[in-house]
Amino acid sequence: MTGFSLNRRHLMISATAVGALAFASKTTAQTPPPSPLRLWYDRPADEWVKALPVGNGRLGGMVFGGIAVERVQINEDTFYAGSPYNPTNPKSREGLPQVQKLVFAGKYAEAEKLANQTLISQPIKQMAYQPVGDLIMLFPGLDNTSKYERSLDLSEGIVVTEFNAGSTRHRREVFVSATDQVMVVRLSGDKGKPVTVDLSLSTPQKADIETVDGDTIVIKGISPPQQGIEGKLPFELRAKIIAPSGTLTAREGGVYVSGTEDVVILISAATGYIKYNDISGDPAARNAEVITKAAAKGYAALRAGHAADYKRLFGRVAIDLGSGDNAALPTDQRIARFNEGRDPGLAALYVQYGRYLLMSSSRGSRQPANLQGIWNDKLNPSWQSKWTLNINAEMNYWPAEACNLHETMEPLLCLVEDLSETGAKLAKDMYNAPGWVAFNNTDVWRVATPPDGAVWALWPMGGAWLLQNLWEPWLYNGDVAWLKRLYPLMKGASEFYLATLLKDPNTGYMVTNPSNSPENKHPFGSSVCAGPAMDNQLLRDLFAHTAEAAKILKTDATLAKACLAMRAKLPPEKIGKAGQLQEWQGDWDMEAPDIHHRHVSHLYALYPSDQITVEDTPDLAKAARKSLEIRGDDATGWGIGWRINLWARLKDGNHAHDVIKLLLHPRRSYPNLFDAHPPFQIDGNFGGAAGIAEMLLQTHRGRIELLPALPSVWPQGSFSGLKARGGFEVALDWRDGQVTQAAISSVRGGKTRVVWGKSALDLTLRAGETVTLKGQAGKLVRA
Repeated sequence: MTGFSLNRRHLMISATAVGALAFASKTTAQTPPPSPLRLWYDRPADEWVKALPVGNGRLGGMVFGGIAVERVQINEDTFYAGSPYNPTNPKSREGLPQVQKLVFAGKYAEAEKLANQTLISQPIKQMAYQPVGDLIMLFPGLDNTSKYERSLDLSEGIVVTEFNAGSTRHRREVFVSATDQVMVVRLSGDKGKPVTVDLSLSTPQKADIETVDGDTIVIKGISPPQQGIEGKLPFELRAKIIAPSGTLTAREGGVYVSGTEDVVILISAATGYIKYNDISGDPAARNAEVITKAAAKGYAALRAGHAADYKRLFGRVAIDLGSGDNAALPTDQRIARFNEGRDPGLAALYVQYGRYLLMSSSRGSRQPANLQGIWNDKLNPSWQSKWTLNINAEMNYWPAEACNLHETMEPLLCLVEDLSETGAKLAKDMYNAPGWVAFNNTDVWRVATPPDGAVWALWPMGGAWLLQNLWEPWLYNGDVAWLKRLYPLMKGASEFYLATLLKDPNTGYMVTNPSNSPENKHPFGSSVCAGPAMDNQLLRDLFAHTAEAAKILKTDATLAKACLAMRAKLPPEKIGKAGQLQEWQGDWDMEAPDIHHRHVSHLYALYPSDQITVEDTPDLAKAARKSLEIRGDDATGWGIGWRINLWARLKDGNHAHDVIKLLLHPRRSYPNLFDAHPPFQIDGNFGGAAGIAEMLLQTHRGRIELLPALPSVWPQGSFSGLKARGGFEVALDWRDGQVTQAAISSVRGGKTRVVWGKSALDLTLRAGETVTLKGQAGKLVRA
């Protein structure tokens, strides 16, 4: 049978009954002891942004914590609409030189109009990330409940719902194992009391649902069509029910379980996706193999394996920023009251939650964290919940290395390797150029063309920015194998820009054309322009890094020389009439339609790059600060996340904390701590986590700086496990704003300068060596 009508019935139940039935049973709260690594709530979620996320990088779930009705919404990271396609505009080769001519002539609105006709993708929209389905659990006879609590324990990566019903304490656990690639749900009651539950799967997709072997529910279907692209990607969702001491009664599309002390449900989802141009995989075979192996292990072994693997990564970092009166409140209340200033621990929790989300959405798969990580319940999510390359995909990975999660970077490298293939075809078809290029968005089919419209998308720098992200693991870890894998991508991108940069007849500099300063309109009726500041900053990094990598790898000396020569021909940074860092070649900032624009693209040089620093380029740092002041602190969720990092780089901890207060507010953080753009975009979570870490530790230009932007509201605290560029790891304690003790460990040996305020120490460490320092009368000394 098809699952469409069943899905509608179950979604209506889950949307209303998860909350309504729970509250009808007169639930009362149970206040747990405070934990620095715990999100908890005293009632079920009645909205998706109140549910709690689980994931293993490939498979994701949202747990609502209902009582009589429970819902776990499920995603699989390759399940997108459509099928492989090439949206290159057939007029692009012909239209490009005409657009370039109009831009150089200052006819920007005309250039945008022509670009929309000749350069923008066909179809104009990309394919959307899709939900696979839901596990729905109906529990008869649960009334007069009390002592309700649902929680996400970040120390274990497990969502737990507990409550009393009559004389029974019910407990439900959900986690997704990275080692066994399966979602595990366990339902139990204490004192041997039996569990009764009606289980079913539902899906918003047009698919078939059946029950097989009396204990397994299966949904099979094909991805939906979108934008005229046929849906061809096969998918399957499978749930196996294990209740050895009870009775299982199969029905069409479901299983009724009774008389058992506990129920274990093993869930797997898969698609036919192998690569962006290959969807020949067998999702049914994959699911069957995964569940068979998991069932053979049993619940205890699955849980132990998950916990050991999870803690190996998550347990590397500890952060303590102090506690306060509000720390014991449910998490949604902590968010609502954060601005009272009595909960510094929520900022530390935000960092650890960001690490959890990154582990859960970018690991063990070729798919990196998308616009919503891995979690989405909509057929048509905002911005298709894909990868936006002019900030969002890059921001997702800002905390990866600094917060000691190098393993999460692999999927991003896989994405760029794919884009270098599709982008090479686009470079040839559109520019008749070597190398590869990617514009401002991509989807699972790895399209590199500009979608949506020229005002947003005509920005050929997506690949260059992603390469800056991928350069960071080299700086942090010094892994030559990583550099060898990365270098061909850098080389190809550099070859593209060397071939396509044009001499600006108005300035004489070599510039991108057409381009834009991402999504921000200048005063001349468009965003389309030539050589905006961010492009030049990205190219300075790309050319310098490519030349450095070529030297390290002893290859391509001629290319390295060409990169450095072209780098010298790029437009320099300029300070405008308001004292601001100019966003465009012209001093247009103060006449732009939106001087408070959410993007702060021209401040890339300050963060995440280190081209501008307070110490080495003070005039440019002052101009960047002026730009930030003009822009304002309040923005979208991710825009606030970027601003935290920028204020941290300017060494203004109190101002950075003022911006954190904007982020940890109900306007910008949903009850489950998901970032509110609005709607939900996960980049704000990652940007905010990175920004808080940046306030505590900065490591660029050969320096390790301790507490560079410490706000007065964090007078004492500690952290351990944060990483520093150069292959170092740092632990630190401070009291009354003063360093008491620091430990600098070297993974591979090397030199660095450790800075605290006006004090500095030069260190040379052997591989595996740790040096302990202490603060003494405002100076760093060896302990």
